[in-house]
Parts: sequence; C-alpha cells; structure tokens
Amino acid sequence: MFDTLIQIDKQLLLAVNGGDSLFMDILIKILTTATTWIPFYFSLLYMVIRNSRNMKDVGLVLLCAALCTLIAGGVDDTIVKPMIGRWRPTHDPEIGYLVDVVNGYRSGKYGFFSAHAANTFSICVFFCLLVRNRIFTSAVVSWSLLNCWTRLYLGVHFPSDIFVGLCWGALTGIGVYYFYRYLTRDTHLMNYRHVDIDVVIGVLVMTLVYAVLKALIH
Repeated sequence: MFDTLIQIDKQLLLAVNGGDSLFMDILIKILTTATTWIPFYFSLLYMVIRNSRNMKDVGLVLLCAALCTLIAGGVDDTIVKPMIGRWRPTHDPEIGYLVDVVNGYRSGKYGFFSAHAANTFSICVFFCLLVRNRIFTSAVVSWSLLNCWTRLYLGVHFPSDIFVGLCWGALTGIGVYYFYRYLTRDTHLMNYRHVDIDVVIGVLVMTLVYAVLKALIH
C-alpha cells in the first residue's frame, strides 16, 4: 500500500510539473523567489502598525511571525529533511530524468517536507487568526497555495511534501497564535480596519502584476 501511494505521488508530480512555455518558466521562477514577496511582508507590517495600540503590540506580532518561520521551516530543514532523507523529484533516481527542470534549478537533495509550504502557511494561518477577515483570509491562503504550486511546477517537491508542509504550517500557525494570545493576556480580538487590509490585498495584486510583466519582458 505504501509503495502504491509513493508511485501515485510521483505520477501526480509528473502530471503537473513544468510545461512548454518559456513565459511560465520565468514567471514561476519569479514567484517562487522569496525576495519577490518583500513588499507583501512590508504591507503586513504596515497593517499591524496601523492597527496596534503601541509598539509593544507590534513587537509581539513580529516575534510571533518570526516564530512561525523559525518553527515551521527550522524544524523541517534541520531535523525532518536530514532524518527522512527523501530525495527531491529532481534528484530522485527513479524519475529524476523525467522531471522538467526549469533553468537548471534542482534545489537541495532532500525535499520531505516542503519548507515553502510550511513557512508560508504558518504565516498565513497566524495572520488569518489575527485579522479574522474573510477577504484577507482568501487572499493570503491563495498566496500560500500559489507558492506551493510553484514548487510542484519546478519539480522540487512531490505533492505529499506540499501536503505535509501545509499540515505542519497550519499546526505551527495555530500554536503560535495561541502563544500570542497567552503573551498578550488579551481576550479581546482587535478589529483590523478594512482600509489597511485593502493595502495588503492591493500589494499582493500589484506583486502578481509585476511578476507577469517582468516575465513578459524578460
């Protein structure tokens, strides 16, 4: 049964990996690069500052956001990946030659589980619980899933790597959120203003537009 699941995992990866479009190759490489999303992270900071009572509150949110990535990605990269030792698709002896490698990008040897999925979804879940706005939640979840899809397109993770990364990211985000509530001793949920939430969503949209334009003129 386990071997069958592994084979299904590999076939699913090959079904969604890569394509024949140079534009898509460039676009996905831009979207999977961490620096592309720096404006988005700054927009989250702007939203937090605008809706916090003081700089102590801002510092606590930043601390918890840092904890999300430290726990989600740190546990993965330093403990799980070396311990499990599962090859990335691009290095897998069985299907590595079948994977569509984009611009020579193969990433590291081991891929279980996806740090991209864990990191982005932990941040996503933490901020969704913090802000509690449906439109914001839809936008940030879409951002995280987009990052996950780029990893499949590039062939550097199997679907199961993404799924487990999302689960670990969700658990991390929830845990860090309740840690934040414990630190603040605050049972009152702050109402984030729609105008500040709109800034975050606007920056997300503009980042996507930037990525598309950059890929077109590359």
